[in-house]
Amino acid sequence: MNDYTSLVADDAVHGDIYIDPNVFEAELDAIFAKAWVFIGHASEVPAAGDFKRKSIGRAPVIFCRDETDSVQVLMNRCRHRAATVCQEDCGRTKRFRCEYHGWTYRLDGTLDLIPYADAYDDIDRSTLSLSKPARIDQYRGFVFASLAPDGESLIDFLGPAVRRQIDNFCDLSPLGEIDVRAGSALLAYDGNWKLQMENSIDGYHPNFTHQSFFQAVHEQSGQRVSTFDGDSDAQTRAMGHGHTLLDYSRPNLTPARVRHRIEGLERSPAGRDYVAAMVDAHGEARAHEVIALGGTHMNVFPNLVLLNQQVRTIHPIAHNRTEVTLAPALLKGVPDEINTQRIRQFEAFYSPNGGGIHDDIEMFNRVFEGLRCAQDPWLLFKRGTHREEQAEDGTTVAHVTDELPQRAMYRYWKERMWV
Repeated sequence: MNDYTSLVADDAVHGDIYIDPNVFEAELDAIFAKAWVFIGHASEVPAAGDFKRKSIGRAPVIFCRDETDSVQVLMNRCRHRAATVCQEDCGRTKRFRCEYHGWTYRLDGTLDLIPYADAYDDIDRSTLSLSKPARIDQYRGFVFASLAPDGESLIDFLGPAVRRQIDNFCDLSPLGEIDVRAGSALLAYDGNWKLQMENSIDGYHPNFTHQSFFQAVHEQSGQRVSTFDGDSDAQTRAMGHGHTLLDYSRPNLTPARVRHRIEGLERSPAGRDYVAAMVDAHGEARAHEVIALGGTHMNVFPNLVLLNQQVRTIHPIAHNRTEVTLAPALLKGVPDEINTQRIRQFEAFYSPNGGGIHDDIEMFNRVFEGLRCAQDPWLLFKRGTHREEQAEDGTTVAHVTDELPQRAMYRYWKERMWV
């Protein structure tokens, strides 16, 4: 294996990390084939026979629920001649059937039918089920898979800081459950997958890249977005294993902000019902905390982003091609008006007709064009190196506009490239 670790310095990365196809192929092996990779949320396949096509790196998989109500992750490859056995993006079925020669599999992957089986004089069907990732696990409905048979558990890989953020995301529901079935948006760009990972957790760019959107918000509502100003109390946070966070807890959890958020909700009947249900379920202190936080803004390396009201999944296609699925996460057990508001917020910024996500794609295109200039090959992530501090929980924090998340992500990338 080539030594790609030289492409990552403490505060910079070499442009080849994005444009060299050999680096990409090495990532598929060292990261996507060995680390825990996010597959989907269990609510996407709520009933027996429900399925969605997913991927681990470039490998196609089927995410489904079987007759015993167990969530399954199956490799989408017939054990006969390797044709995919699931073609639809999503749906409901009783079996997965290969259209090449008719081999048919149950929802748990077990081989169910071989046409004209009497022509086989020595075949053991029990050994020909659809293959599965070596390990599958989930936390609060977020299902992950690893192709590596050995390694740290999912719980250890996520760590307490990430699990706390997932808890904040799910506990916005009085039932503690989200529902990721309200549709999704698919975006694609001609650039590397790591550009999206960098961008999702970048608090430096919004005031510039999304200036027109923020201006429109100001003109329509009179409110200015100050989260990403230089004097903001918000922070970046590195949580280990390449997981990173834009942490708004300091500005959002002041008594005045919590009171403002709760009082704002209680001006409407639906909001009052929501707050009351949350207090009944979680207790007043936890309910007010979760509501004021509003979820999370977190990257789970290498391909999951939980951002405000959405679940975002990154799909690496090639060194110069990436697809990203953005799905709004609704809350179970809340008035319809609360979920309608979440969908409207998602549509405003992240949908194909939204005012923000296209700005980011344009920047990815410009970065990839700029990378054609080889004279200055290093990209800088120096911002805020002097402001990094160790928090009591063992995480590292800096200002919300600092490039701590990118540095942390690439430190872990460097480790994984030799695992």
